[in-house]
Amino acid sequence: MTTQANAITGIRAVSVPVTDQEQALRFYVDTLGFTVLRDGPIPTGRWIELAPGSDDVVVTLDHATGDVSRGAIMIRFTTDDAAAAHTTLTEAGVDTDEILNWPGVPPMFAFRDPDGNAFSITETITEAITET
Repeated sequence: MTTQANAITGIRAVSVPVTDQEQALRFYVDTLGFTVLRDGPIPTGRWIELAPGSDDVVVTLDHATGDVSRGAIMIRFTTDDAAAAHTTLTEAGVDTDEILNWPGVPPMFAFRDPDGNAFSITETITEAITET
């Protein structure tokens, strides 16, 4: 039985507003290595679902309209090696910031897609980190 307390059970997708769905698709697939799960026509363009690894949460590339602001999104992706991911994206010409290395916090960095949407990549650390 669904009640108000448990009506939401997870996140299926995060939408990213883009001006050119084809250009964005190439960036997310060719540069970031995402997998296309769905790509079909809808009245406003295409319904595109992508997954960065597992498909527990997917990214949709929504055609940006005047009502949607590009550049304000912040999704945090994970990686096993932030330095390697940073090198790969930087060498591919992606607009990246420096890697942040703070005590007690996993290494992370921000980057932007061709539409200026901001994302970050955080290194996955399995053990708990505590500062003493």
